[in-house]
Amino acid sequence: MRTRTSSRRQFLQQSGLGAASLLTAASWSRVYGANENLRLASVGVGGKGWDDLTRISASPKVAVVGLCDIDESESFLGRAVTKFKGAKTFTDWRRLLDQSKEFDAVSVSTPDHMHAPIALPAMALGKHVFCQKPLTHTVFEARQMRLAAKKYGVVTQMGNQIQSHEAYRTAVKLVRDGTIGKVKEVHSWQSGKLGWMLAADRPKETDPVPEKVHWDEWLGVAPTRPFKAKLYHSFNWRAWQDFSNGQLGDFGCHILDPVFMALGLTAPLTVRGESSALNREVWSTWSVAEYVFPSTDYTAGKTLKLTWYDGEGKLPPRDRLAIAADVKLPGSGSLLIGEKGSLVIPHVAAPKLLPDATFKDFKVEKVLAVDHYIGWADACRGVGKTTSHFDYASALTETVLLGTVAIRVPGETLKWDASALKVTNSKTADALLKKPYRKGWEPTWV
Repeated sequence: MRTRTSSRRQFLQQSGLGAASLLTAASWSRVYGANENLRLASVGVGGKGWDDLTRISASPKVAVVGLCDIDESESFLGRAVTKFKGAKTFTDWRRLLDQSKEFDAVSVSTPDHMHAPIALPAMALGKHVFCQKPLTHTVFEARQMRLAAKKYGVVTQMGNQIQSHEAYRTAVKLVRDGTIGKVKEVHSWQSGKLGWMLAADRPKETDPVPEKVHWDEWLGVAPTRPFKAKLYHSFNWRAWQDFSNGQLGDFGCHILDPVFMALGLTAPLTVRGESSALNREVWSTWSVAEYVFPSTDYTAGKTLKLTWYDGEGKLPPRDRLAIAADVKLPGSGSLLIGEKGSLVIPHVAAPKLLPDATFKDFKVEKVLAVDHYIGWADACRGVGKTTSHFDYASALTETVLLGTVAIRVPGETLKWDASALKVTNSKTADALLKKPYRKGWEPTWV
């Protein structure tokens, strides 16, 4: 397998940036003509990264000065270079961070396994960070992101942008207003197809690395493996345990977000999981994770049970939902069962109060959407605050990823000590809170 490791000098020569031609912070800012602008560097500029980059840069107060992607083809780095003329380009995020004086903030839109390894050193350099969901690849990394944001005093936001959508904001208000009374139980699900699940195990066949793909940099902290077309870069990495957290990791930080925010949830007390058969390579085709949380001001009883379901066609059992048989559930979302009624929160659609007879004359007061992306850019400049900052997002991510730990020790009810960051009754599960890192790529912890 071809690798593209190089020294700093070699990199500068290859990219056409001799030492004498490196721009100073002031001259780089003048490319966009406004020192007061937020100077943004983006790591991962294809796919969702392109969406993140273009939506953040829609602010007239944002100047895109740095672009980094392991893929130099037209659909990735090539397209970004065309749109953001004058921005400096990199294929290795470490070389981007070497020039930290030239930018103020970083957007991280890579596969999950590289979120923390990139965001942590960026924060240590004093850079504001926007990071895609799930915030990290492991529970331990999520806690590190929270600690780093606090230590370095930077502005942060996780890319669970539906939090800022009218539908989710309205749902949160309905619960907080006591519309359905205190909540007794929650069911959340994602029943869509796993379009990225293209293999059941690691293939024996390999393919040549495409000329414009920097595979070693794509692997980053993950163990070395041969390149195989279509299975990893650029979308189907979601199937693989070394790079992602499967369906729960992919959707949990979206679908559980309005539940967390509405009910004021923090860390669960216990979590129990089950799933289809798992090997060490790919994630399950379906899973169920049962969480028990301590009570809050918005819940009934001493604890709250929340159950997650995922997999094609996997929905909550109807006999547990306390709703009419003719109520059609959305393909993904949550059902909150309250003392006065229930609330369905579809994934990106208007919430619905049940039963219809009880709420037929109820007028839902909509909460207008805000811009999740520009809101972060403004907050970096001292205007307003973010809502999915890492103090909140790390707690949500820890909970989501505890579910992915639980499905790897099926049938065990794991006791969680959040303050100690420890599963207290299972050494096997506790070991899954962390992971090893490829030699030479180990992150530095807070």
